[in-house]
Amino acid sequence: MHSLPLPLALTARLLPVAVLACTGWVMSSGTSTTTPAATDHKSPQTAQSPSGPAATAVAKTYTAAPAPCTGVTEKTIKDLVPGAKTAGQEIPSTDKSVRRTCSWNALKGFDYHWLDISYEIKDSDEAAQKSYTGRVSDKSGGGAVPGLGDSAYSVVNLTTTDKQQTREGVVIVRASNALVVVTYNGSNFETKKAPSTDEINKGAIKAAKDVVATLENGQKG
Repeated sequence: MHSLPLPLALTARLLPVAVLACTGWVMSSGTSTTTPAATDHKSPQTAQSPSGPAATAVAKTYTAAPAPCTGVTEKTIKDLVPGAKTAGQEIPSTDKSVRRTCSWNALKGFDYHWLDISYEIKDSDEAAQKSYTGRVSDKSGGGAVPGLGDSAYSVVNLTTTDKQQTREGVVIVRASNALVVVTYNGSNFETKKAPSTDEINKGAIKAAKDVVATLENGQKG
């Protein structure tokens, strides 16, 4: 797998840890003004009834994003991010009903891990599918994850900066009109090696299963 430039977001995550390691370590028209001649071409039956299909609101399975920091079990957090506070840290959002994110990260010994999870609520299943398709197309090299939501995809990539490896896994899931995105990565600052692809991929999928279960077992419209 080719080494890629470390993403700015991940660089920002790792910078304080790298410093630690070196020291010892984001149609209503109103009243009609149409002339009688013009109205002769229209039949009263052509006006769409308010009760017609176009006026029917699309029912949304999920109406709001759940509290994200309860989306992953404590056991999963302890397994994937040893040493992290299980309460997690919610990332500020401009609209919590639409998108909510939580993060966990910790350095234990020389091993560093970071886990992000997010819920995104779309207006319809179609809108969620469109977003899902776009995100998957931007992350080539991965594969489908069977049995997770309506559709799910995972991909793992390795980056190397100054000989320090970081391996990151991303799992994207669509469940009705909701999207779940999980990002999980790891590094070792002593060996400068990253965890294996299998370890990171399985960890990301494990977290994604927790997050989707929380969504499905939570509030539904």
